[in-house]
Amino acid sequence: MEFSEAKIAGQVVQERVSKGRFSRILSIARNAFLEAVRDRVLYNLVLFVLLLTASAIFVGELSAGQEAKVIIDLGLSASLLFGAFISIFVGVGLVYKEIERRTVYAIFSKPVGRGEFLVGKYLGLCLTLLVNIVVMGAGVSLALLYVRRGWDPLITSIWPAILLIYVELMILTAVALLFSSFSSPALSALLTFFVFIIGHFSADLKMLANSMSSSAARVLFAAIYYLLPNFANYSYITEAGHGITPTASAIVSALLYAALYIAALLAAATLIFTRRNFK
Repeated sequence: MEFSEAKIAGQVVQERVSKGRFSRILSIARNAFLEAVRDRVLYNLVLFVLLLTASAIFVGELSAGQEAKVIIDLGLSASLLFGAFISIFVGVGLVYKEIERRTVYAIFSKPVGRGEFLVGKYLGLCLTLLVNIVVMGAGVSLALLYVRRGWDPLITSIWPAILLIYVELMILTAVALLFSSFSSPALSALLTFFVFIIGHFSADLKMLANSMSSSAARVLFAAIYYLLPNFANYSYITEAGHGITPTASAIVSALLYAALYIAALLAAATLIFTRRNFK
């Protein structure tokens, strides 16, 4: 009986600790979101994308019968590009700003773990990206409604592509957070940008590895291929312009891949950040 009561008491304490940890992460995420929303750069980026989508309407009118495709290509490409800018330049500053302002000392003086701090910051920026991506997708949908003078089935087909764009940006944000946990903002932004570019050419990287005559070069490029995220799995912009949507299995596999990759990145960032000395 005493052993059972002790076990139950231990479970209650563990549940309270878990709830406290979860509430602290949510609090950090909310503060990170509010801080990002107050940043005028985010509003300017969204406004620019909406203006670009509006200009795509006029460009599309010059393309006989290709208005919808031009709008989707330009709108979704702009959403990916400027979403990547937000992920990179805001993501690398999530940790650096707190260290630069020395507010990190006040945060860690409270019962907040460094892993909780990183996860909270990450979730806050992901929420900011979600708002921006939804606004950008709504802008593309409104542009399609305008040029079609009513409902167009392509409006439905673009949202799975928008979902995959958002998942790709979540991975990119985790990459930026990992680099920022041990490097300067400029170097972190540069490295994250390289990962973004190389990730979209991962298939070509694999072909290059197979074509190498040197075994060392093949091993090197193969390692880069498997270590870096494969963003080609999330690129359905061209297909969306033709009304082609990814299959359910493709979406599920892309989501599982992203979940595992993000978890690995956040675990590595937490490990590095925990050992970092701020003195």
